[in-house]
Amino acid sequence: MSASLELWPSSPRRTGPPSRVDRLRRKVAELPCALLLFVQLAALLAYPFIETRQGDVQEVGRAIFGLIGLVVLFLAVRAVRATPALTWVAVILGGPVVVLTVAEAIWSDNLTLTFWSSVLHACFYVYTGYGLLRYMFADNWVTRDELYATGATFTVVAWGFAYLYLAVQIAYPNSFTIYGETDPGTRTWFELLYLSITTMTSTGLSDIYAVEPHARAFVLLQQIAGMLYVALVVARLVGLTIARFRQ
Repeated sequence: MSASLELWPSSPRRTGPPSRVDRLRRKVAELPCALLLFVQLAALLAYPFIETRQGDVQEVGRAIFGLIGLVVLFLAVRAVRATPALTWVAVILGGPVVVLTVAEAIWSDNLTLTFWSSVLHACFYVYTGYGLLRYMFADNWVTRDELYATGATFTVVAWGFAYLYLAVQIAYPNSFTIYGETDPGTRTWFELLYLSITTMTSTGLSDIYAVEPHARAFVLLQQIAGMLYVALVVARLVGLTIARFRQ
């Protein structure tokens, strides 16, 4: 195993068969993209319980949730880094993001703080998606973790666009609305994530949609990105997988 995948190396002093903890650590080290994918899928189910709560508890819960996601994301970047520069850029972006995530929980009504936090979150997630793409395109051999990376890249990019929409909403108020709403209001981050995933998958129009030109421009970019992702990335991995079994 390469050094880049050895996140938590086992102690060389240990003798005898590996314990369950050792086997779990080995699986996590070998499949970092699987860990990232499953954590983000779990977040989709857990986040509504935080989103619907009111007051300081909600903000603190969102901050803790965001920090856990960033830690997992950084571990995945470290494990699948294509170049040393990828890790350094992730650290440079990730440091301010962590600080701003905590600051958001303290000063939740500060729109300037939320705007820059959203912009840096978007940059961090999009750059991570770029790193995962380089990881998948590094060779012509499809590993099990690269198959998980297909899903992880999708969720990472969807997360990035959700934060981007949040920044657009602050810069251009009333950019998004819900079907049947008389006047466009302010959408929560989870609602914008719903819009992002719906747009990325091209499953049809969401009941949340963009009504302001700048917001529509970014939605169009994500629609194109989602189409190219399926056409280039998924098709390539499927083709390589089929070719592997035909050999």
